[in-house]
Amino acid sequence: MTAARSGLRRRILVGLFGYVVVLTIAVIVHGVIVNEHAEQLVWQTLLDSEMDHLVELRQRDPHSSWANTSRMSVYDSRTPGGLPASLRGLAPGVYDDLIVDGVEHVALVREIDGRPVVLALDITDLEEREFEMGLTIAASALTLIALLGVAIAWSVSRLVQPLRDMADSIAKLRPDQTGQQIAIPARASSELVVIADSLNDYLRRNDRFVERERVFIDSASHELRTPIAVIGGATEIALQQPGLPEAARNQLARIQRTAGEVEQLISLLLVLAKDPARLARSNEQVELDQLLPEIVEDHLHLTRDKDLRLEVAALPHSEIVAPVPIVQAAIGNLLRNAIENSDRGLISVRLESPATVIIEDPGHGMSPEEIAAFYAKQARGGGRDRGGIGLDLISRLCKHLGWRLEITSLEGRGTTTILRLGG
Repeated sequence: MTAARSGLRRRILVGLFGYVVVLTIAVIVHGVIVNEHAEQLVWQTLLDSEMDHLVELRQRDPHSSWANTSRMSVYDSRTPGGLPASLRGLAPGVYDDLIVDGVEHVALVREIDGRPVVLALDITDLEEREFEMGLTIAASALTLIALLGVAIAWSVSRLVQPLRDMADSIAKLRPDQTGQQIAIPARASSELVVIADSLNDYLRRNDRFVERERVFIDSASHELRTPIAVIGGATEIALQQPGLPEAARNQLARIQRTAGEVEQLISLLLVLAKDPARLARSNEQVELDQLLPEIVEDHLHLTRDKDLRLEVAALPHSEIVAPVPIVQAAIGNLLRNAIENSDRGLISVRLESPATVIIEDPGHGMSPEEIAAFYAKQARGGGRDRGGIGLDLISRLCKHLGWRLEITSLEGRGTTTILRLGG
């Protein structure tokens, strides 16, 4: 089952929206990295300045002490309190996000007189403001993405609308109508104009081709059938002449059968040349249970020189709507193939619901390779001259009319042919 394809508008929207999202994330990530780097430089400068001031005071008065403020504290390993646990063992440098006594600090560690001295700054308020700013930036980014999404959707809709209008026009084309044209939208681009003009030119040429096809089929139907009808009629009159030698009678009968086969072949070829919609006009109600015995009766003469019997099973009532000559030709040629591929035994013909004709023969059968070739190429393998209309043509006819032809066979043990006329 083929997955549903997404429209061009949706693909463009998804692509552009994805681009906006990725670009926004990239800008935010870049901003965070730049902010962290700038923040590190600020802390480094600020704490170095304060530490330098502290060192200068100690140099002036070695007995002086640093007065801690509510935000900034100095921790000296020589003082009674010493270094808090979270500050011990740190190498000289600036450290962010340190927790000292449960409060977040940024700290500068420096070696003074061979001992570590730490200057720590409480940044709790700054972190809260930074978090609030982050939320504001995130909300702004989401708002920007939403606004850009609306703008992109509107722009893309206007951009692809002419293409959608043309696609709708193409979708409304009907193969059974002539003189159709694709309207060119007012806001169509030059590329769409070229496409529309090319399609309209194709439609005009297709109309001319269909008209030539119709004229040819009508002419061929008359011109080919007329001489065949003359041959058949003349042969029938000749066969009614008294005192006709047996050899001549056999030859005339052969001519009559061949003429009938050629007429069937012409009918099938003309059917394949017609569109199924046009062919439906010649359909009529066909009672298969009444037609099958007549077809079997018409083919009894093919069993005269063989030890064969044709048996028609009890036929349930079954009706289809189709061209009668085509149904006769399809079933008749399947039956002919069964007879010509069998030498002795019973050929069974039966009818099942819905509108399924089954022919079983005791003949030569088909090898697996021949069956595979039939289904792959619509051709029956083997080198025998079977006469009549080949299975390849019957198979194409079934495909054309929505019928189904199935063959099961064992080489040397007969063949079962199933023709499903009910679709």
